[in-house]
Amino acid sequence: MSALLALMLLTDARRPARTGPGGELIPLAEQDRTRWDRGLIAEGTALLDGTMGDGTPGEYRVQAAIAALHDRARRAADTDWRHILVLYDLLEQLTASPVVTLNKAVALAAVEGPAAGLDLLATVGGQGPLAGHHRVHAVRAHLLEQAGDAEAAVAEYREAAALTTSLPERRYLLSRAGEVRTLAERSTSSVIS
Repeated sequence: MSALLALMLLTDARRPARTGPGGELIPLAEQDRTRWDRGLIAEGTALLDGTMGDGTPGEYRVQAAIAALHDRARRAADTDWRHILVLYDLLEQLTASPVVTLNKAVALAAVEGPAAGLDLLATVGGQGPLAGHHRVHAVRAHLLEQAGDAEAAVAEYREAAALTTSLPERRYLLSRAGEVRTLAERSTSSVIS
């Protein structure tokens, strides 16, 4: 029970920075971490630390450990992606959840590069419970953007936007598609000039 409460506290600590003034979504890497609730982070990590040594870690303890690693990083660049990847490996073994594998693809890309993340993503995106899910397309778009394939990234962002039922998510995904398209056009025009 302590691990679940730790997870809830560590996740809720980031809530003030998840949306902008107009309700727009702000992804974890772009959040203003000074807005995170350090009191909740301290409480959550203390609870998590108290669960250590209590036998085999369960799903909530591993999820809380992942959240704690994100919360402890003062800047997105300071995130311990290698440790997070190890924890996703463990979580994947515990749950056999394709959603965990989807998240693991992001961690793998952070450690080994976007091609590795895309390869893993290919194992869960085309079939099973995540087939046609907007989050698969959103993650693929993000990884394609990292890989420098702007055209494919734009198409995936647009597909994800078409599939989501959340208006804030749709706005965010279409905004990302527009930003990637604009950056690609600027890059192309500067090469031609």
